[in-house]
Amino acid sequence: MTDTSDTRPADSEAPAPRRSRSRSRLHRLMRYIPLIAPVLLWAVPCWMLLYAGQHWTLPVTLAGTALPALGLVGMPLAMARGHGRRQQDRAAVVGDILLGISWVLFTWSVLLGVFLRLGLTVAGVGESQDRARIVTWAVLGVSAVLLARGHAEARRVPRVRSLDVELPRLGAGLDGTRVVLITDTHYGPLDRARWSARVCETVNTLEADLVCHTGDIADGTAERRRAQAAPLGTVRATHARIYVTGNHEYYSEAQGWVDLMDELGWEPLRNRHLLLERGGDTLVVAGVDDVTAESSGLAGHRAHLAGALAGADPDLPVLLLAHQPRFVDRAAAAGIDLQLSGHTHGGQIWPFHHLVRIDQPALAGLSHHGTRTLLYTSRGTGFWGPPFRVFAPSEITLLVLRSPHLPSSP
Repeated sequence: MTDTSDTRPADSEAPAPRRSRSRSRLHRLMRYIPLIAPVLLWAVPCWMLLYAGQHWTLPVTLAGTALPALGLVGMPLAMARGHGRRQQDRAAVVGDILLGISWVLFTWSVLLGVFLRLGLTVAGVGESQDRARIVTWAVLGVSAVLLARGHAEARRVPRVRSLDVELPRLGAGLDGTRVVLITDTHYGPLDRARWSARVCETVNTLEADLVCHTGDIADGTAERRRAQAAPLGTVRATHARIYVTGNHEYYSEAQGWVDLMDELGWEPLRNRHLLLERGGDTLVVAGVDDVTAESSGLAGHRAHLAGALAGADPDLPVLLLAHQPRFVDRAAAAGIDLQLSGHTHGGQIWPFHHLVRIDQPALAGLSHHGTRTLLYTSRGTGFWGPPFRVFAPSEITLLVLRSPHLPSSP
């Protein structure tokens, strides 16, 4: 790999395209979600499971009401102590688990509370109270199964997802280049040092030319999560290991993470590029800071694509690392060939992906943008917050770059 770009980002960058009015309204509404969401997440399941026609005995009703009430009070307190100024890991674990449980209970209380009850009514099954109790037990059973499987999925070493990606401008000498993508490892309150080591061992079996980490390494400072991140230093690649910042780095002293990744032997691509040369052909490998970097107040941190491409031959194909898929609008305008991103977690806990799609142009997988730009969005290697993944499995991604310009057989 050859470094051809200045480590300093340029001073100007074209503004991002304007967002729609509906998206602006949504962002304004999002400010009130922390106040409204806990009440809905606990009150709706409580009502659907206990009071919507079931007529439970008094002890059951009292106990069943007390548990959501404790969750309603305890979850915000634990989240505040765990993710606020105090950064207490045990409180964060409790709050995150309660958040995951309440989301799953809320989702299936609504779905089964409406559709299953309607189906039972149409089918003429039992009396009203019988149908209500069937719904209650169904919600509890489905939620328990999904939470158990979701927890196992979140804590397991991700499966490897492999795919070939043809880039029309890729030279024949670069055909077969193996790019491994990990992202959103989110080392955090739950100690996952052993999991981290196993992930790195899996990456090393893939014989990568290039290994990429597209940000959100951890929740917490580099000093605090060093033990969990340390196995990243064991990752092997034929040409380079490269990294760009995610939005969560900017909640936890981003420069510390940049310095630690550099110490571990990774190349932080902060608005600059390297050249990958093989078989007489060249690929520009560029990276930008996360789009939230400029608002962080850290000097020199911002998403600056022009700076990342400064000095690069415009006729060469470009592989770009950008944490959030929504950066693809700028990438497509610049004629980038392939952008690699994470951030979405594939929604992590269904049906949260519907909210993710409002903010991001892609949820997971390969998508086309503009005239030639491809975007690959990973569902992420770890998990954020609630230690559950429901219908959104984690992944380690192997992308094999293909050229359409292979010499014909004699």
